[in-house]
Amino acid sequence: VQLQAFGGGLVQAGGSLRLSCTVSGFNLDDFDMGWFRQAPEKEREFLASIGWRGANPFVVDSVKGRFTISRDNTKNTVYLQMNSLKPEDTAVYYCAAKRPSTILSSPYDYWGQGTEVTVSS
Repeated sequence: VQLQAFGGGLVQAGGSLRLSCTVSGFNLDDFDMGWFRQAPEKEREFLASIGWRGANPFVVDSVKGRFTISRDNTKNTVYLQMNSLKPEDTAVYYCAAKRPSTILSSPYDYWGQGTEVTVSS
């Protein structure tokens, strides 16, 4: 089971990035997916999730209106579109997978290695 996040990089404030998370070793159809981030010296922060068939996309209030989660099960890929980026969005971004659950806060089972996003002011 592998998850690989990519698409990070250096961007100016106000810019956009689209992160992708490609999975292998399991069928994406069978899993809820989420995005997290961890800034330097801060705890990991949950950002967004999407159900196993694309249902119930959820984004936390702190990035709502700027970040959008989506998935393409035919490509075994989940996306995080990030617009209007701010310096405080600088972090390592991780994707994760878990068995379908109605509980938003249920733990994730599999994690990718992270992709770094740096937003310059």
